[in-house]
Amino acid sequence: MTPWSKRIACCVALALPWTLAPALAREIAPAQQATYEALFTPGDPVDARLADLIDGAHTEVLVNAFSFTSRRIGRALALAQARGVRVEIVADRGQALELPGSAVPLLARQGIAVWLDGNFAAAHNKVLIIDGASARGAIVTGSYNYTSAAQSRNAENVLIVRHDPALALQYRANFIRLRDRAQRYDGEARTRR
Repeated sequence: MTPWSKRIACCVALALPWTLAPALAREIAPAQQATYEALFTPGDPVDARLADLIDGAHTEVLVNAFSFTSRRIGRALALAQARGVRVEIVADRGQALELPGSAVPLLARQGIAVWLDGNFAAAHNKVLIIDGASARGAIVTGSYNYTSAAQSRNAENVLIVRHDPALALQYRANFIRLRDRAQRYDGEARTRR
């Protein structure tokens, strides 16, 4: 290999990850049957609504979390897992390990599959993907952390999109991409990263 071809190969190798990363971002038209529900705090009972959605899950609940202290949402996830729904969480590493009252270690110790994401300054996603591979699936996103502060003290927003499989698959693919780069967590050990 000549020095010039080595340079080209090196440039291609360095650029390849950047060209693959935005592959998830693409504009899609909403599904004809899609529905949308917007909720806001203070005021709307977002934690109860999210627990209800989790309670209705049939196959899977995938969670991207930054801060997670909500007992109500944590309990709904544990109950879903107990009735055979696959529950997986990708949580911000720093928040999961350092936030007082974090629900993430307990959920991991209860057998929920948890990964800690320390690959970014903040794994700041707040997303629920419920039965994402099915036509009845739901995506929940917005500024709302899964915390009591988000419910009672902060001005937050949540958007629930239902019955839009193409959008759910985009969110699901992003969840898997983040999960595959994160570190598995058992709820006990302090992980390094």
